[in-house]
This record gives sequence, C-alpha cells and structure tokens, in this order.
Amino acid sequence: MAEEKTLSFEQAMDQLENIVEKLEEGDVPLEEAISFYKEGMELSKLCHDKLKNVEEQLAQIMNEDGRTESFFMNEEE
Repeated sequence: MAEEKTLSFEQAMDQLENIVEKLEEGDVPLEEAISFYKEGMELSKLCHDKLKNVEEQLAQIMNEDGRTESFFMNEEE
C-alpha cells in the first residue's frame, strides 16, 4: 500500500486502532477480518519502522552531542 508510506505515525496509529476495534467487535466476516488483519500488520510495521528511524536519529543527535546512546542499545526487538 503505497499510500501508507506517506501517512504520519499518528495517522497510521489511528487507522490501526480502528482496525483493532472492528476486529474486537467480532461481527466481521472472515474474509474481511483477514483483510483487516493484513492491513493492520502493514500499519504496525510502518509504525515500527517510523519509531526505529526516530530512535536512530535521536541516538545520532545524542552521540554528536557527546552523550552515550547506551540506553537505546539495551532495547532489542
């Protein structure tokens, strides 16, 4: 979904929350639920990638500032 690449983190999270709500209601036909699930996984990956990018930027900024980035290195996926 090329359009999702242009979504902000907040927009992607809003869409993901909507999908979760729909799936939790339980009144979704199986085919539609699978489609929602796949879309949700793509949105989840998009959010993860955006967070990882920001984390790397922060680490670089802190490293340039002479501070350590060790608190980022302790977080494993």
